[in-house]
Amino acid sequence: MVFEPPTIVRETTMRVLLLILSLLLIPESSAQNSASEDGKSPVVIITSKWFRDRQPIDNAVSVSVPPVAAVTSADKIYERQRRVNDPAGVRDPKADTLDARGAELDRIVQESRESQPVDGFAYQIKVQNASAKPIRNIFWEYRFREIAKPDNVARRQFLCSVQIKPEKQRDLQAFSLGGPSDVVNVKSLAKDSNKQFEEAVLINRVEFADGTFWQRKDWNFDDVKLTATARDTKNLPMCRGL
Repeated sequence: MVFEPPTIVRETTMRVLLLILSLLLIPESSAQNSASEDGKSPVVIITSKWFRDRQPIDNAVSVSVPPVAAVTSADKIYERQRRVNDPAGVRDPKADTLDARGAELDRIVQESRESQPVDGFAYQIKVQNASAKPIRNIFWEYRFREIAKPDNVARRQFLCSVQIKPEKQRDLQAFSLGGPSDVVNVKSLAKDSNKQFEEAVLINRVEFADGTFWQRKDWNFDDVKLTATARDTKNLPMCRGL
């Protein structure tokens, strides 16, 4: 004769088993997308340098979303006037904002120099994967602080999509139209270019092939605002500007 446990006992046992199973799966699931608690970067910078260079304009591509143009009082007035049939020839006030004019100039320059070599700056680093996992993407920056004016800091940030196995090294190079600084103190102009700035190279974020990542505590990924195709390397250079 086979003993059949009561229905209530069977249902309770099943609930307990499901609860235990869900608790066992939670740590594994959250670990797949969590940053490492260790503050030490899994990427070691072996050498770094920058220099003036001339490369195709396509190598200076940026994969971050440009800032949205500021809304001014003239914008609101223009919108109200447009609803009551503005006369022909009224100029859009957005075209006169700094953001709009800068974006238009960038567009004109890029179109005029399409696929043509342009003067810019090359930023190079040699790195080593010090972790036990293959690397897929590296976010890094070349930081310049003007010696004559320490509050003048320029950051040239880049994203490199590159496969680096554990303990292996790789040379990374990014091309940018931006140099060490857009504004230089007059006292710095008399100095040699190599003595104008304090230089530092920082690894901001490392994404591994298994989907996990490491990120520097003082760096905010949300501030980058990547485009939808930022990690697509089919039509983009290995290292892109941010």
